[in-house]
Amino acid sequence: MKTTDTTQARLEHWKASPEAMQAMLTLENAVRSAGIDPVQLEFIKLRASQINGCAYCMNMHFNDAVKAGVSAQRLQLLPAWREAAHLYSPAEQAVLAWTEKLTLLPGGHVGEDDFAAIRAHFDEVQLTWITLAIATINAWNRFGVGFRLPVQPAA
Repeated sequence: MKTTDTTQARLEHWKASPEAMQAMLTLENAVRSAGIDPVQLEFIKLRASQINGCAYCMNMHFNDAVKAGVSAQRLQLLPAWREAAHLYSPAEQAVLAWTEKLTLLPGGHVGEDDFAAIRAHFDEVQLTWITLAIATINAWNRFGVGFRLPVQPAA
């Protein structure tokens, strides 16, 4: 059985195309300054990264969520948030459901009920920014998974 070296990235994308990465940073900075609740933003980033299997982003956003004050229990149960729904506010549940729907697009289209559930908690501007945040982390995940960005051991 062939083992994969997960300590080295497949390529150094920041060096290969600084212009492309600057475009991603511009998008990321816009999302960060959009006024999305910091905990909800970390839930978006962490949940999409879990779905996409991006270890690099999962590690980063788990740590960022801890810094934002999210409890270990809520982070640990994030993949099963529906079964522990009482630990998440209705707005957080809506954000998590919307994140899953938009991250799993090949699994089916977003239905009217899905849209109504998120729309009940956010206005048009907020919903546009939340959707951009989901699109952005999914793009970052493609870099992490595609180039196999390594996770550094915790200090």
